[in-house]
Amino acid sequence: MKWVTREYVHVDRTACPWLIKKFIDPKAEFIFVPTERIEEVVKMQGATPFDAPGVKLGHRDGKCSFETIIEEYNLKDPVLHELARIVHSADTSDKELALEGIGLDAIMTGARFNVQDDFEAVEKAKYVYEALYSYCKFKLLRKKYRKELEKMDRKQQGEFVRRKMQE
Repeated sequence: MKWVTREYVHVDRTACPWLIKKFIDPKAEFIFVPTERIEEVVKMQGATPFDAPGVKLGHRDGKCSFETIIEEYNLKDPVLHELARIVHSADTSDKELALEGIGLDAIMTGARFNVQDDFEAVEKAKYVYEALYSYCKFKLLRKKYRKELEKMDRKQQGEFVRRKMQE
């Protein structure tokens, strides 16, 4: 399936391709074009538009496109919802929602200067989103098993969390 969005990717337009490929469409192909060409690409190539003005999978009701896609595709993974808080914080003016978003915004801003094009930016950003997904999973596990972890020494905590991360 083809997906189309605006060129010159930043936070939402690097996060959404990762989300789409990992949870929705592993064979997704992405097209990056000027905003004014999105409708044309949708008609000519049957691509699904995202993170563009006025599209179903864009910003709406105070949500960024990443959150809208999670909602539209009914993705229930709590780790993904925790990651969505970070993406939202990075992509909107709600910086206080998740302070990690400030770092993500800085990383994606700097990354634009280290790649040749949007395809390379999305490819390299995959590592960032995989790492953030793991971080969010760790954060939720630490909260869920707080009492058990308090009874363990550091080595036991590390082994316990590593096992849980693999589940």
